[in-house]
Amino acid sequence: MSTQDVLEHLQRLGMSGYEAKAYVALVGAGRPVNGYEVAKRSGVPRSTVYETLGKLVARGAAYEVRGASDATEYLPLPPESLLDRMRREFDGSVSALRSALPAVAAAPEGHLIHNLKDGQAMLDRAGDVVAGARRDLFMSVWPDELRVLRGEVLEAAARDVEVSLVSFGDVSFGDVSFGGGLSGAPGNVYEHRYSAPETVLREFGYRLIVVVADRREAVVGGFGDGAAWGVYTADPAVALMAAEFVRQDIALQILADRVGAAELDRLFATEPGLLRLLRRR
Repeated sequence: MSTQDVLEHLQRLGMSGYEAKAYVALVGAGRPVNGYEVAKRSGVPRSTVYETLGKLVARGAAYEVRGASDATEYLPLPPESLLDRMRREFDGSVSALRSALPAVAAAPEGHLIHNLKDGQAMLDRAGDVVAGARRDLFMSVWPDELRVLRGEVLEAAARDVEVSLVSFGDVSFGDVSFGGGLSGAPGNVYEHRYSAPETVLREFGYRLIVVVADRREAVVGGFGDGAAWGVYTADPAVALMAAEFVRQDIALQILADRVGAAELDRLFATEPGLLRLLRRR
């Protein structure tokens, strides 16, 4: 991780740009330093460096010490201690807001539906949906997207969310394997073999993603040709339909395993009702 990455993460955790630069300069010095040296090491303007150091001291991320010449010098709170403190403060704020925010929130006028502008936005929102699941989780994903969401899926299973997932291809992660019937899988996880993933990709031209939590919110979208499209919805009717899509696809995989792909192929080729439903215009 580069220094710039460190600075960006510190800012995400609440430090200003100047505070992050000054803190990294203090950590990198390895000894007490004065404001002039912090400015020189960090690039924080000399006109604002003492104000910035004062803010670090106020938040407990740095300490003032007296140097040999009785001048004020600064030492950082050690990184591990700073991160532990940030985690405690963050967890405390989240805990307080969990009960306080709903009390001030207005009831929505309608069920929320919004577009997701790109692949990263779609995966971020899908991660939110997985993290918010409390009872059940339905997912239809491809290996590339599942690797991104792996942690959230395992955490959902660990908090006793019933996971039902179908993956278009083999996805293994060493300590945990995702595949139909494997005992190490988090919940009920199936590999999409009927139809084969390459056949689905050839016919549709994109990788579909469906993520549904508690049948109340969902992300539905696709990835293909370097682009991505999708929507998030909190409309329970749409979320229910998305969950049913995943349930039906999993049911088809179970049937294919039980009666054989050849028998299903025969039914799809000879049963008039199925032929009508599968006919492409």
